[in-house]
Amino acid sequence: MNREKFSSRLGFILIAAGCAIGLGNVWRFPYITGQYGGAAFVLIYIFFLLILGLPIMVAELSVGGASQKSMARSFDVLEPSGTKWHWYKWGAAAGNYLLMMFYTTIAGWMIYYMYKMASGGFAGLDAAQVGAEFDRMTANPAVMAALMVAVVVLCFGICAMGLQKGVERITKWMMLSLFLMMLILAVRSITLEGGSEGLKFYLLPDFGKVAENGVFEVLYAAMGQSFFTLSLGIGAIAIFGSYIGKERRLTGEAVRIMALDTFVALTAGLIIFPACFAYGVDPGEGPSLIFVTLPNVFNSMAFGRVWGALFFVFMLFAALSTVIAVFENIISFAVDLTGCTRKKAVLVNMVLIIVLSIPCVLGFNLWKGFAPLGAGTGVMDLEDFIVSNNLLPLGSLVYLLFCTSRYGWGWKSFTEEANAGEGLRFPKWVRFYVTFILPLIVLFIFVWGYLSKFVF
Repeated sequence: MNREKFSSRLGFILIAAGCAIGLGNVWRFPYITGQYGGAAFVLIYIFFLLILGLPIMVAELSVGGASQKSMARSFDVLEPSGTKWHWYKWGAAAGNYLLMMFYTTIAGWMIYYMYKMASGGFAGLDAAQVGAEFDRMTANPAVMAALMVAVVVLCFGICAMGLQKGVERITKWMMLSLFLMMLILAVRSITLEGGSEGLKFYLLPDFGKVAENGVFEVLYAAMGQSFFTLSLGIGAIAIFGSYIGKERRLTGEAVRIMALDTFVALTAGLIIFPACFAYGVDPGEGPSLIFVTLPNVFNSMAFGRVWGALFFVFMLFAALSTVIAVFENIISFAVDLTGCTRKKAVLVNMVLIIVLSIPCVLGFNLWKGFAPLGAGTGVMDLEDFIVSNNLLPLGSLVYLLFCTSRYGWGWKSFTEEANAGEGLRFPKWVRFYVTFILPLIVLFIFVWGYLSKFVF
């Protein structure tokens, strides 16, 4: 059976970027930038994005491109005879399922907030009352489950239409709309009276703030954010390498995907920081910044209901683009592994994801007493910890070692695939760094994630 391909290069870049662009960019990046001092943190983040994210993304895309398979079969096709690299397929699959077990719930929150904002449900409420509204939503398992199911059915429905007619066509439209909405919101935020202080905080580096927050803390936070924002290590990006031709070199394509990912993160900051400073809000408020603080900021603006609704539509699109991309990966895994039809893979996995997502929904209400990682944690924290602190770094390590080790696919085969076609080459001079130093950095991120969670 011929493998379906993207109809255009733009489609590939937007969809792969859509997989990388998610709530890490538009929710976590602004508040973590606020916490760690603004512009100086942004520069350090971009540096780590280039030296960490780029080589791993090229490795993932190359494995997908050379094998023409999803993670279900890619290592089987490329590994030397007698080796066991293909065992990792189960870790990659677990990563995709676990990510969707909590991500679909958060995406559902965006639908709720979009509706509440557009209908005037937050009008006249202060920050405490908006916070109470968030608590009321999460305390209701029926509402949470309905929102989650809506996300799952909608995104699997798009995937069921096929790669070109569903995933590519819808995601292209969604991503272009997302970029347009972000630019409109950024212009509005920058022109707010008092917003210029927010721009200074965000765009003028003050390395004194790095020292204030602790140099190591800031470096690790930037390293972690640059690493986790791209969802590398679970084959979610590799699948798109199997859907494109060999006309363009993969390093250039990876740079374009990362540029879009970074553009969205940076533009989210342009929306949030001027608004925070204009209305006297602390930009380092943490996770509550989006769900508690910003609705209150929009309440204070002229036509705030319109701007707020637009903001949460953009948040929803960012979330859905990731869900669709990961669902495509899950479907391709099922088809490659079992030989079933696309429609059957969609139906079985739709039911499976809904059932698997229920614990996260209940973790906010009926199972609130369950604190797996200590007081104040819940099911979502456990699922996120397994994915972010374990499967992403360990999976990235597998891809790196597979592409550089003579016991795996090997440097020669990897660079031949990465450098097929025209465009930016993957340079030979980085071989020592990618083979020996980068795996140690990824291992450090993995180990320090545990130490910071359970020891310090």
